[in-house]
Amino acid sequence: MKNKKIKKETFFISVLILIISQIFIKIFGLVYRLYLTNREGFGDTGNAIYSSGYQIYALLLTLSSVGVPNAISKLVSERIAIGDYRGAKRVFKVSFISFALIGLFGTIVLFKGANYISNVILQIPEAELTLVALSPSLFFVSIISVIRGYFNGIQKISITAKSQILEQVFKTLFTIIIVEMIVLISGTNTTLMAAGANLATTFSIILSFLYLCFFYKTNNFLVNKVQVKSKKERILHIIKQILVVSIPISLTAILTSLNKNIDSITVIRTLKTFLSEEEAKIQYGILSGKVDTVITLPMSLNVAFATALVPAISSAKAINDIKTIQNKISFSLLITILIGLPCTVGLFIFSDEILNLLFPNASNGAILLQISSITIIFVVITQNLNGALQGLGKVVVPMVATGIGLIAKIILNLILIPIEDIGVNGAAIASIINNLIVCIIEFIILNKLVQIKFSFSKYIVKPIIVTAIMGISSYYLYLLLINYINFKFAIIISLIFSVLIYTIFIIIFKIFDDDELLSLPGGKIIYKILKTVGIYRKYK
Repeated sequence: MKNKKIKKETFFISVLILIISQIFIKIFGLVYRLYLTNREGFGDTGNAIYSSGYQIYALLLTLSSVGVPNAISKLVSERIAIGDYRGAKRVFKVSFISFALIGLFGTIVLFKGANYISNVILQIPEAELTLVALSPSLFFVSIISVIRGYFNGIQKISITAKSQILEQVFKTLFTIIIVEMIVLISGTNTTLMAAGANLATTFSIILSFLYLCFFYKTNNFLVNKVQVKSKKERILHIIKQILVVSIPISLTAILTSLNKNIDSITVIRTLKTFLSEEEAKIQYGILSGKVDTVITLPMSLNVAFATALVPAISSAKAINDIKTIQNKISFSLLITILIGLPCTVGLFIFSDEILNLLFPNASNGAILLQISSITIIFVVITQNLNGALQGLGKVVVPMVATGIGLIAKIILNLILIPIEDIGVNGAAIASIINNLIVCIIEFIILNKLVQIKFSFSKYIVKPIIVTAIMGISSYYLYLLLINYINFKFAIIISLIFSVLIYTIFIIIFKIFDDDELLSLPGGKIIYKILKTVGIYRKYK
C-alpha cells in the first residue's frame, strides 16, 4: 500500500467541488423526479406514496447517521490540525464499528415496523412496500456517513463528492430501469412503481458504499512522519466525544426532518376533512413531489458551505485562529445570500412557467411553489449558521433553535391547513415562519460568539437591489419573447439571461471587495480582467 501525504483542499476549492457535485446530483435527481411524475400511472398520487415512505426512512436515517459526518469531520480535523494522525485514525475506526451496529438496528426497526408505520402513522397503506424496500439502506448509510466524515475531516472533500455523484447517477438509472420492469410485468401499478423507485435508492447506496470502501483500502492519507506525542485515547472516551457532538447534530437534523414528517402526517389527514381522500393525496403529492423537489435545488447547492465550514472552523479553532473563523463565516454568509435571494425571486416570478416546463403532464401547484420559494433564503442562511456553530463546538444551539421553530410549524400547520381557503398552502406558510425563527435565533447567538463582520449595505441592500434588477429585467424579457417563440424557449432564455444580468450587476455594485474576489477559485484571472476595465483598481 502506497502512503500519501495529506494534501488539503482549500476551503473554497472544497466548496466549489461540493457545489459542482450538488449540481450533478440535483440534475440527475430532477431527471428521475420528472420521469416519475410524468410517468403514466405514477403522477401526484405516486409521489404521495413515494414521498411519505421516504420521509419516514429519512427520519430513521437521521437517528442513525445524519449527525455523524459533521461529528467525525470535526473530531478528525481537530486532531489533524495539531498533528495527531494516529488519534484521527482511531476516531474513524471506533466510529465505524459503533455506527455499523446502530445502522443495523435501524434497518431491523424499519423492516419490522413497515406495516404499522404505513397503516397507523401515515394512514397510507400503499407506503408499506416502499419502507421495506428502503430498510437495508439504513445499515449502509450509517457506515457511509462515517467514511465521508473521515474524508471531510482530512479535507479530502472531493472523495465525498464523487461518491455522492456516483450514488445519484445510479439511483436515477436504477429508478427508470426498475419502474419500467415493473410496468412490463404488472402494468401501471402505482404502489409497486413507488416501491421500485425506492428500491433503486437502496441499490445505489450499496454501490456508493463499495466505492468508498475500495477508495479507503487503496489510499492511506495519514502518515506518521509529523505525529505529535499523544496519549492513546480509550475507546469509551472516543465514543463519548463522538456522541457529545453527533447527538445534538443528529437531533437538529431530526427536528429539521420532522418538518416534512409533520407535513406527511398532518396534510392528508387534515385535508380529508373537506376534500376526498384521493384529492388530499394529490395535494400532498404536489407539495412533496414537485414543490419540494424544485426548492431544494438551491438549498442543496448551499450545503457545500455548511459542509466545508465544519472542518475549516474546527481546525482554526484548534489553533485559536479567530480571524480565519470570522472571515470564513462572513464570506460564506455573503455567498449564501447571493445564492438564496435570486433563487427565491426567480421561483416566485416564474413559478407557473417552471412547473409547466418541468412537469408538463402534472403542472399544477404554482401558488404553493411561490409561497414555498420564500423559505429558500432563510434555509440557506441557517445551513451556514449551523455549520459555523457546529465547527465552534456549539452543537446544542442549532438543536434548540430548530426545536423552537418546529413547535411553531406544528401549531401553524394545525391552524392554517384546516382553513379551506388556505389548505395545503398553510404547510408552506408554516415552513416560512419556522425557518425565519431558526435563522434569527442562530444568527444572534453566532454573532455574540465571533462578532460576524456584517455590513447592512453589503449583505442586505446591494443584494436586494441587484436581485430586483434581475427579476424585473428577466420578467419583461419573458413577456417580450412569449409573443414570438414557444414558452419553453422563452422561459429558458429568460432564466439564462437572469443569471447573466445578476452576475454583471454583482460586479458593477462591487459587492465583493478585492480580497474576497481574489480568494475565489480563478479569482486572480477575474480580477485582472475587471482591473483592466476599471471596475477594480487595487491589484495584489
